[in-house]
Amino acid sequence: MTCIQGFVGAVPTANRAAFIDHAARAVQDFRDHGLVAAVECWGDDVPSGEVTSFPLAVKAEADETVIFSWFMWPSKDVYDAGMKAAMADPRLGPDQNPMPFDGKRLIFGTFEPLVEHGAPQKGGYVDGFALAVPAANREEFRKQAADFAPIFAEYGANWIMECWEQDVPDGDVTDFRRAVQAKPDEAVVFSWMQWPDKATRDAGSARMMQDNKFDGMEMPFDGKRMIFGGFVPVVEL
Repeated sequence: MTCIQGFVGAVPTANRAAFIDHAARAVQDFRDHGLVAAVECWGDDVPSGEVTSFPLAVKAEADETVIFSWFMWPSKDVYDAGMKAAMADPRLGPDQNPMPFDGKRLIFGTFEPLVEHGAPQKGGYVDGFALAVPAANREEFRKQAADFAPIFAEYGANWIMECWEQDVPDGDVTDFRRAVQAKPDEAVVFSWMQWPDKATRDAGSARMMQDNKFDGMEMPFDGKRMIFGGFVPVVEL
């Protein structure tokens, strides 16, 4: 099964070009170790929150922009072997490709695809999400996500991915579980929805707000802790 590696970080806004160069070089080098696809996205419409949000998740400062990214590996075994090899690859080390951001605040983890609808396209606009779902509600969440994905496609979304926690490590400063205030009996979900462009996304989101299909909908998770934002792809493999 495909293994999704998800990332969220904070990059000094002035380092945008340096980040793009760093990410473009890194994904090419990771490809030599089994990576099959990758998208690095730059924050565009990422709201702050009082309880949870992407900026809070990575302790973003006023002069920083949130990034949202994913790597795709053919399987967890390929991922494990690839990451082990990457750790020994000097091209991916700080001497040859230093990170233009604070790596201690980068949050990451691996996830398994739970629902996929549609197909990716190059470029476009991405809505990214992270949330905590009670582990016991996995099937209920999967079914609801599968039921609603075709509706989002009607609004113009071309690719919907819902990914369930596989290996989400605790961090010293930041991590996915803290980002969504996950409880011990909850799993982290990492998701995205790709649109052809921001205008289609804005129009589709406005239509969703008026759609009575969502009236009275009960979500199998705490929506108040869901974090989200809009992003622009800047590096693609």
